Amino acid sequence: MGKITGFMEFERQEEGHLEPTERVKNYKEFVLTLTDGQAKVQGARCMDCGIPFCNTGCPVNNQIPDWNDLVYHGNYRAAVENLHSTNNFPEFTGRICPAPCESACTLGINDDPVGIKSIERKIADSGWEHGWIVPQPSSTKTGRKVAVVGSGPAGLAAAQQLARVGHDVTVFEKSDRIGGLLRYGIPDFKMEKDLIDRRVEQMKAEGVVFRTSVLIGKDFPATVSNMARDTIFPEDLEKEFDAIVLAGGAEQPRDLPVPGRELKGVHFAMDFLPQQNRVNAGDKLKDQIKATGKHVVVIGGGDTGSDCVGTSNRHGAASVTQFELMPMPPEQENKPLVWPYWPTRLRTSSSHEEGCQRDWAVATKRLEGKGGKVEKLVACRVEWKDGKMVEVPDSEFEMKADLVFLAMGFVSPVQNVLEAFGVQKDARGNARAATEGERSYQTSVPKVFAAGDMRRGQSLVVWAIREGRQCARAVDEFLMGSSVLPR
Repeated sequence: MGKITGFMEFERQEEGHLEPTERVKNYKEFVLTLTDGQAKVQGARCMDCGIPFCNTGCPVNNQIPDWNDLVYHGNYRAAVENLHSTNNFPEFTGRICPAPCESACTLGINDDPVGIKSIERKIADSGWEHGWIVPQPSSTKTGRKVAVVGSGPAGLAAAQQLARVGHDVTVFEKSDRIGGLLRYGIPDFKMEKDLIDRRVEQMKAEGVVFRTSVLIGKDFPATVSNMARDTIFPEDLEKEFDAIVLAGGAEQPRDLPVPGRELKGVHFAMDFLPQQNRVNAGDKLKDQIKATGKHVVVIGGGDTGSDCVGTSNRHGAASVTQFELMPMPPEQENKPLVWPYWPTRLRTSSSHEEGCQRDWAVATKRLEGKGGKVEKLVACRVEWKDGKMVEVPDSEFEMKADLVFLAMGFVSPVQNVLEAFGVQKDARGNARAATEGERSYQTSVPKVFAAGDMRRGQSLVVWAIREGRQCARAVDEFLMGSSVLPR
């Protein structure tokens, strides 16, 4: 813990940020890391609560009270080491994690929770600034070869853990750059991609080999981005490697089966967002989807929809509207009822603050246009009765729409990949693999493992890191009979 009476003396300190009118001028990060003094005060608020629910609220089980205390006492080097003992990439989660740990904070029962996420970012950034985060290559080699398919957070975490115990690890990525959905699913204004690049360099120094623009499988759907120039069949991968980890993302988007879906100007969110990331990286695109001067409608009220809002505002859209099918959640949760679990409540993102009209309990009925181009969206109000959606009579309305982005979530990993390996799937179309027992993270196919979105479906970056780490231990046990890797 920090200061014994700190939680009674100090208020929560939010990270600073640039004003919306300034930050929409570019794609740079705009959140300002805490100063040493601010971080000390936040660390002081961590109370001696006896049972730190924040530890279990965090999917990677960060030892949060420990590094809060270290920050309070100014011992950042020890805090960096402690944080990395449970999380390979805290600079990622310190920026883009929704912080379920803060929802579980005991102080949050009747006060504002400790600013755990902001402290995590401060620790990680300090580690890089002072040169304390360095490669940790293994002193010995096992002679075992492991292939990791997918270079998102699950794949990177698994690869780094396995390399550090001496395995020869090769990461395969179908995109032209490493990072998976970290690279091409998250806008730069939320997380700049040089953060990924420096981790990749660290992992290269630890012995990890990266192969980009390589598709593992036989076919691939047109609805999912694929920049591969080479293809490797699963059977060839199985011959060359002693173990395989399937760690791709849940990239199969949920579609909107309404009249007019085929009109030009109607796109999946993941057709739109990766393009801007590529342009920011210096790529020249002939047919980039641009929202400049257009009336944009985003269908889907989650994080992906919010990212479409922020990117559209930076393009200079004439207007941005976001629809959500579910009712508007309460502005404040009933803490005694839901704590320490993740609450359902109204969340306003930084992108919403930059300019967006939001509406709830709205269903799209059809899209209309002329000359094959969308011009308007026809929707209606809905209400939920006994768990079923019912249209509100006489509630139909129209809205001008030059661009419509479908951001309604993702249904599963790409089925072609799982089918190519012949692994059994669960009812949701994910790779079937348990997380406990002797065969943890193993699929139905010998020596083929699955972790992250590929196993659990669409989820958080922090959950992907957890599964990548745990899967690495399972692979190490499979190859060596035992493992020193943490679970």
